[in-house]
Amino acid sequence: MARGRFISFEGIDGAGKSTQHAWLVDRLRAQGRQVVATREPGGTPLGEKLRSLLLAEPMHLETEALLMFAARREHLVQVIEPALARGDWVVCDRFVDASFAYQGGGRGLEWAKLERLAEWVLGSMRPDLTLIFDAPVAVAQQRLHAASNSPDRFEQEQAEFFERVRAAYLRIARENPLRVRVIDATRSMDSINKELENIVATI
Repeated sequence: MARGRFISFEGIDGAGKSTQHAWLVDRLRAQGRQVVATREPGGTPLGEKLRSLLLAEPMHLETEALLMFAARREHLVQVIEPALARGDWVVCDRFVDASFAYQGGGRGLEWAKLERLAEWVLGSMRPDLTLIFDAPVAVAQQRLHAASNSPDRFEQEQAEFFERVRAAYLRIARENPLRVRVIDATRSMDSINKELENIVATI
């Protein structure tokens, strides 16, 4: 059986990636594909428990990174790898690039430490396609504040934090041009949907 495809969605909070994630999952299913829709942190019972801690509890930045990767390892073994082996498509709301963007760019954790963690936890496993939804921080924060009545501890960060996260995402895109596509998230839903369809058709 042919291996499935693995697509990750990335972007700063408020850029609109989760909305587009849901749209693409529905679109792929309508085309008859078997799709596993999942998210990070989370995706497994243990991962969801860790997600609750990560989004609510203050902690040292290295503890935060380690818990993210612990949840990711469980996610990979329990959900992602079995789905791909079955030939399913996996569409994940955040994956390893989020650690480089948030813990690396946002928090300032050394990139080399994150690379060592990624090598240990994932080996060579990376998505076939990563879609980074990019929007100016001011636009993303306006959307976020309009949509969320109870922001988590990441969503409560200041604009300067998200500027660093955005810069890290754009660095990832520059360094991985074959895997990563940057989507202008300030455009209309219809325009973004059409671009997603065109991109996904190529993998």
